Order: sequence, then structure tokens, then C-alpha cells
Amino acid sequence: MLYQEAMDYLQNLTKFGMNFGLGRITELLRRLNNPHRRIRVIHVGGTNGKGSTTAMIARVLQSAGYRVGTFTSPHLHSFTERYLINNQEIKPERVAQLISVLRPHLESMVAEGFEHPTEFEVSTAMAFCYFEEEKVDFLVLEVGLGGAIDSTNVVTPILSVITNVAMDHMDYLGYTIAEIASVKAGIIKPGAPVVTASDKPEALEIIESVCKEQGCRLVRVGRDVSWARGGHSLQGQFFDYNGAAWKMKDLWISFLGSHQVINAATAVASLEVLQQQGVNIEEDALREGLAATIWPARLELIGTNPPVLVDAAHNYDGARCLRQALDEYFPEKRIIMVLGMLGDKERSKVVAELAPRAGHVIITKPNSPRAGDWMQMADEARRYLSRVDTIENIAQAVALAINLAGEGDLICVTGSFYMVAEAREAVLKFYY
Repeated sequence: MLYQEAMDYLQNLTKFGMNFGLGRITELLRRLNNPHRRIRVIHVGGTNGKGSTTAMIARVLQSAGYRVGTFTSPHLHSFTERYLINNQEIKPERVAQLISVLRPHLESMVAEGFEHPTEFEVSTAMAFCYFEEEKVDFLVLEVGLGGAIDSTNVVTPILSVITNVAMDHMDYLGYTIAEIASVKAGIIKPGAPVVTASDKPEALEIIESVCKEQGCRLVRVGRDVSWARGGHSLQGQFFDYNGAAWKMKDLWISFLGSHQVINAATAVASLEVLQQQGVNIEEDALREGLAATIWPARLELIGTNPPVLVDAAHNYDGARCLRQALDEYFPEKRIIMVLGMLGDKERSKVVAELAPRAGHVIITKPNSPRAGDWMQMADEARRYLSRVDTIENIAQAVALAINLAGEGDLICVTGSFYMVAEAREAVLKFYY
């Protein structure tokens, strides 16, 4: 099977939709001789910040001399971005080979009366096969959606991380913080330590309760360990970390936004717990790994004339962090905003947060069957400003924003992940 054939095959599996539960992937992995049981896993969940935290943990472990796999989703521009070993993407021909191995098992499952695994379940099984074959020292594994019901939750991790809990994917996870926290706490496993930066009392209560039931040590970022933000610029920011054993000043990250300091402190707390478990991490490796971490489309500044800020603020909490960053870093800038969100998000709340900060808003359509009535966002935006356009094609929406930008303006591209990915590609083509 060639790479494009493999991609076509995987794409065809999306017809099985989002079908939660661990039965199918458990059966598939059994047929593959349970590769996930032979990998040391750090499992990272939460509503926002999972990807950034995953990337920082992995990069520090790499700097400490370990062979580190990461599995994240979704990808920005290429499927191979989901599977990294020491920051190197899987080769396309390896993807094709893995799909060729899995395909007979999928067909035999269906022939024997099992439900067909979903596209994400197959992608997750591929990850376990790949990283087990490559003998990684650690796999930093990002939860796809939720926790308890996510196909990554077949693992027994050496550490579970829950970045935070906010309202997102309510149709699948629940309509209260407590309900969502209960699902996300599903990645907590007996005896494995847990790190969380969740600060909502109703979420923290759930996490603390599950940790007590499962006999897990819990490290709470902001309580058990603390951080303090230092100097910051458009290149990144410093912070201090005060943990159980580690006391470090002036740690540097190449991320913008105060929320990324919380993600970084969560990553450092996780690494400190790993060191307490016998994983050797020197301070130089910690500093080097944090400074080297890059995670695109999270307050990512591209170009200068005009500058374009790209941020996948795909829910209300993300929009609040983006608004805070716009006010802090670009207080004098006129904002031309390109915005597109899925229909199952809190679109009116996001528009209410972001539109008043813009001088001109261009609403575009995410390339997804879940886009819904995408132009309804324009009606919401017109409640806050008069200059609102709708352009269905994402690249054309970006081109209009660039053409409209005057001296001193900032273009901000934000919204659902897949829309931001396509828009980012258009921005990169413009500049490079």
C-alpha cells in the first residue's frame, strides 16, 4: 500500500463517525499482541493546553537524553505530524506499512461480528504499534476527546496529567463542569500519580475524589507547586517555578500568553514527578527543552507586513485567553479578525469575547460537516461592530484580511482547529 492509498483508506473510516467506548480498540489491540502494554506512557488530558503541555514534556525528556514518542491530534497540515519521535515525524511509507498490517485485523474483526473501529481508534492503534516497534523510552500521549471514553484510555500510564477543565464538546462530555471533569478524570489509573492545573472548585473536587479512590498522589499546580510570571516579549516569556524539590528561576518558553505559563508549570510539575520516580532530568535539560519547544497555531506570530497572529481558540476559554493576549501584547493595534467555528461550539460567547476587540471581522466556514449555519456568526458579530464580511473560502478570507490591512494593523486568525490549519497554510504561502 502506498501512502496516499493508506490516507484514502483512513479517510474512508470517518464514515464510522465518533463512536465512543473502549471495546473495539481493546479487541484490535489484543489481535496486535497489546503493544500499548510495553510502553511507558505519560497520558495528557484536559480541555485546553493539552498539546502545548505534551510538547514541552516530550521536548524536555528528549533533551535529557531519552527517546520520546508523542501522539497528538488533530494535525495541522500533514497526518504524519501526529506521530513524532524526538520531534521527527513518522515517514509516509511507514504509515502505509502500518495500515497494511492493521487492515487484515480490521477486516477479520468485522467478519467475526465486531463493530468496525473508527478512524481515530485505528490511528491510535497505529501509534501503539509504531512506538512499541521503535522502542521509545516514553510515549507522551495526548487524549483525543474527553478521557474515560477516548480510545487512548486503554493505557496504564506512569503519570496522568489533566491540564484544566472547561466547557467544550458538551454534546459528548456533559453540560456542567462536574460532568466534564468526571469524564476527563477517567484517565486517572490506580496508583499512578496525577498532575493538574485545574482551578475550578467543582472540577478539582471530582479529580481529588477520583485520586483518593484510586490511591493516586495528586499534585495541584497553583497549590502544591507554584509559579510566577516574569518578563515577556513577542519572542516569549520567563517564569519561576517553585516545586517540592525543584526551585528554578527564569525558565524561558517561546510561547505568548499568561495561560502558556500555566501549561509550562504543569509540564515542569509533571517532569518533577517523573524525576521522583527515577527518571533522570538535569536542570540544563529542563531549561533547554522548554526553550526549544514550538507548538504552531497557539498565539503564533507570522510575518511582519502585516503581522498575522494565528491561534486555535476553539472554545470560550480559549477565546478569553486570546482576548487577554491581544489586550496585553497589542493594545494599540487595530485588529482584522478572520474567524470560523464549528456549530457545536459556544459561538455566541466566543463572538461576544472577541468581536468587540476587532475593527473588522471576516467570518469564514470551517471545512467540516459540523460547520452548521456558519454565517449566523456574522449576525452575532454585527451586534458589536459594523464592519463584518462573510467569505466561505478560507484562503480567500485570509487574502481579504491581508489586502485590508493598513500600517500598524494586526491580522488575527482564530476559531476551530481545522479552519485555523487551512488559514495558516494560506498565511505561510503568502509569506514564504
